[in-house]
Amino acid sequence: MDTENPSAPSCAESRVAARKHPNRGSGGGLIHEHTRHTSHFTVVGNDLAQHPDLSGLAVGIGVHIQSLPAGAKMDVPGSFDPRTLIAAIEVVSRSNPENDWVSKIRDYPLIGIPVYAIFDPRTGTGAVLTDIHPTPDGPRYATRKDFVYGEDVTIGEWTIATDGLPRYPPAGE
Repeated sequence: MDTENPSAPSCAESRVAARKHPNRGSGGGLIHEHTRHTSHFTVVGNDLAQHPDLSGLAVGIGVHIQSLPAGAKMDVPGSFDPRTLIAAIEVVSRSNPENDWVSKIRDYPLIGIPVYAIFDPRTGTGAVLTDIHPTPDGPRYATRKDFVYGEDVTIGEWTIATDGLPRYPPAGE
């Protein structure tokens, strides 16, 4: 960037007024808050936080699960153990289809989701991915069954008719 933004502050503001901040140095910019947390926090190992094959979604799910106390019930709203799921069934987002077709296909077997079904209203197609198996790049789905809307789709123990599923209207409509 070669153009300065005159409305942007020259440095980030701290919770403590800059002149009274205990870590105040001679320069501006980032101020590190060095406060030891003694309760209500979770230590996340670098093996999870910096895992090269996990998306932000998968890391977030892992952190959430790790942050629950031992023996916590996983049946509260918004909390779940992905290994207990029968399947993840997704409708592809119009604004971010790569999230469903790339990131989740990579991440869901890593966190143990046994069946991943994708419905894509943009194209009227989808896929069901199953059979997690180890690979040199980590766990991956071994079986992929593609389908087009109009065919019956089997997901685990269920068969779903897709002939009446809605499609996204063409862009601009």
